[in-house]
Amino acid sequence: MTRLRSRLAFVALLVASTLAAHAEPVHGIAMHGEPKLPPDFPYFSYVNPQAPQGGRIVLGSFGSFDNTNPLIVKGEAAAGVREYVYESLMARGLDEPFTLYGLLAETVDMPEDRSTITFHLNPKARFSDGKPVTADDVLFSFEVLKDKGRPNHRSYYSKVSKAERLSDHDVRFTFDAGGDREIPLILGLMPVLPKHLIDAETFDSTTLEAPVGSGPYKMAKIDPGRSITYERDPNYWGKDLPVNRGRFNFDEIRFDYFREASVMFEAFKTGQIDLWPEEDPRRWANAYDFPAANDGRVVRETFDIGLPAGMTALVFNTRRQVFADPRVREALILLFDFEWINRTLYAGLYDRTESYFERSILSSAGKPADDRERALLAPYAKYVKPEIMDGSYRFPSTDGSGRNRANQQKAFKLLKEAGYELKAGKLINSKTGKQLEFEILAASTAQEGLLLSFARDVERLGIKVKLRVVDSAQYQQRLTNYDYDMIQNTWVSSLSPGNEQIFRWSSSTAKTPGSYNFAGVSNPAADAMINALLAAHSEEDFDAAVRALDRVLLSGDYVIPLFHIPKQWVAYWQRLKHPEKTPQFGYTADAWWIDPQKK
Repeated sequence: MTRLRSRLAFVALLVASTLAAHAEPVHGIAMHGEPKLPPDFPYFSYVNPQAPQGGRIVLGSFGSFDNTNPLIVKGEAAAGVREYVYESLMARGLDEPFTLYGLLAETVDMPEDRSTITFHLNPKARFSDGKPVTADDVLFSFEVLKDKGRPNHRSYYSKVSKAERLSDHDVRFTFDAGGDREIPLILGLMPVLPKHLIDAETFDSTTLEAPVGSGPYKMAKIDPGRSITYERDPNYWGKDLPVNRGRFNFDEIRFDYFREASVMFEAFKTGQIDLWPEEDPRRWANAYDFPAANDGRVVRETFDIGLPAGMTALVFNTRRQVFADPRVREALILLFDFEWINRTLYAGLYDRTESYFERSILSSAGKPADDRERALLAPYAKYVKPEIMDGSYRFPSTDGSGRNRANQQKAFKLLKEAGYELKAGKLINSKTGKQLEFEILAASTAQEGLLLSFARDVERLGIKVKLRVVDSAQYQQRLTNYDYDMIQNTWVSSLSPGNEQIFRWSSSTAKTPGSYNFAGVSNPAADAMINALLAAHSEEDFDAAVRALDRVLLSGDYVIPLFHIPKQWVAYWQRLKHPEKTPQFGYTADAWWIDPQKK
């Protein structure tokens, strides 16, 4: 009897493990919980399925480009390739934190433990040259991106322990035992490339050839560095999929490039550009007194957005000796006069950013750490400031008069503790005899007002600051190699932060060229919190891990947080129309269309 029971238990365990390894195919997957939309959903709620199609939209892009492959580190990639030419296995729903629905993969199956994921390709899927999309293309894309793609792809895909072809239309990925519950969804967002057209040996070299993908548009015209034009593919295989209905309504999409934001805005005012996402409060408040705006041909509109504001900041490159001492970084944070800059430069329309996940439940600002956060951070207590742990910390503020004397005194005290002394109006390192000085690298003269204002405040304490503006190609090259002291950067955020946090804050990327770890963060507490958020099973554990990461990053004084706009500001020419509903991610231009009466 005992032997029989043992056999029955073994059989039950075998059946359970088999079922766990091979779940039933589903139409969508979510990071936490279940997809909001049912298997038979007809279209996304934030599109107009009856939107008329046709016409052309012209968008502005800053800088230049010398490469049509956006999946490698080299060169400056052209806008739109990833959005309009290359497709991923699944499409992201923009009204949910992180949910994917079928695109190239018609269905997917994934066990509860997320140890594997199997994609079942839509047999109708075709590249724009008519060739079918097969499992071989998926595996080729995985291998070439893992070996020669951007550092984020290399990092993500290294967590796959096995990639196998099950049939012409079925591919399974098996993951290592690292506990990363997001990585199956990351694979769902992998772009699929045509194996028959790409040479893996030269994939990581820049090119100006028109890429071939399975997406709704083909690259029709390339004017290197000046413009790039996409034409809608009349034979696009996926035009009737639920994830695509009501989208991709323009016959032609063109990106025109400009080296100065002011010149780009003038182009918008005269109708050379159709849509202008506004990020300058002063311009939003004062620069729309021109004929087309006054007579209604240009519309200004404010859109709600449910995403965190992210972090826009002046970034310390802590790899450089000048910013290696956290006391120096804290002193410079004290010297940034947000209230005066916001009032004099931006019409008082910005809000101060105090969290890497500002404007969301994931922000730790002003909140004491809960029990879950404290448990996560207990082994790393020295990496979190007590005032940030208990939620009492606030970034330095002033009365906005431009006289920042109290904060200057606090900053000077910190700098003295760091080994600096004031001699003949210069802040000198007492050991080296050298003045404290650094360079701020910028890609546009549009940044000069902010950066020069900050530099003036810093120079009052005897610190030497240089502002260097370079062209976009040189700027990108120096960012890739971390060749700067300080930059201004924005890390966008979502309601489901995940593996991209490795690319931004982990020790493993601090010295890897081409990552977004611009500050050079190498902190065991940050590494541990990233691992915790990736391994979280419940939404509560996930939120706690993200807030704990926020506290670690804020405590490290890696950046001078700047500001954010409370909503999305967009100006556009009246011939453009958009759906009534705006998704959590904000307005999405690929759901807009042109009024047939005003073409």
